[in-house]
Amino acid sequence: MKTLKFAAVILALVFLFVFNALFIVDQTQQALVLQLGKPIRVITEPGLKMKIPFLQQVIYFDRRLLHYDAAPAEIITSDKKNLVIDNYSKWRIVDPLKFYQSVRSETGAQSRLDDIIYSELRVELGKETLNDIVSKVRERIMRTVTQESNKAAAAYGIEVVDVRIKAADLPHENEIHVYTRMQAERQRQAKRYRSEGEEKAMQIRSQADRERTIIISEAYKKTEKIKGEGEQTAIKIYADAFGQDPDFYSFYRSLQAYGKALEKRSTLVMERDGEFFKYFK
Repeated sequence: MKTLKFAAVILALVFLFVFNALFIVDQTQQALVLQLGKPIRVITEPGLKMKIPFLQQVIYFDRRLLHYDAAPAEIITSDKKNLVIDNYSKWRIVDPLKFYQSVRSETGAQSRLDDIIYSELRVELGKETLNDIVSKVRERIMRTVTQESNKAAAAYGIEVVDVRIKAADLPHENEIHVYTRMQAERQRQAKRYRSEGEEKAMQIRSQADRERTIIISEAYKKTEKIKGEGEQTAIKIYADAFGQDPDFYSFYRSLQAYGKALEKRSTLVMERDGEFFKYFK
């Protein structure tokens, strides 16, 4: 009985020894082995590993790309404008030993990254004007900030992969003044555009009126010319027609005169031998 108990105790001790001697490093991890709190070995390859039980400890670090979202911070541009920058960064742990010796944990690393990235952003954005930052040079600034931040973070076993600006806003107390100036500027531009439009419209209307007058004058000229040519032709036709029989023409003209003079009930006082009623004799 005592032998069985002794064997069970031995097996338990062996199991405990083996359990504490073996550990697994996942593909998404890298490990640092500590002996009495002192780093002695870095493990970057995944798999089943061994350590001295109870004497050595293992600290795991993530080897994947990590995300850090910084708190918004205020920066002054080269034209003395205040700008609130909200940025984030992508980073990874590339040297677990340096990382552990300098910042210890991801929380400490984020605090150090916050100082480094904000410092680089302040330097680069301080070289540019507000308009350029918003519309022109943001991509170049981000590349420069990423490169400089990566150089500074290498001392902590960190690689900065990318830095990006999520938002670049004006401080709240300045927004109203800026929006007021923007509104006034837009109104001034709108007024100028309307004035230019009215001037152009007047030019177009003046040109159209001039062309209209010219067209009407030309049409009137052509009309009068055609009418004159028609009347000339009609007179010639009448002259040729009536010239063939002058007596009939005189009779016809007298009938036309009678029709006009005696159109209504009229009283005429004339000489008895007058020429007007010669065809009534």
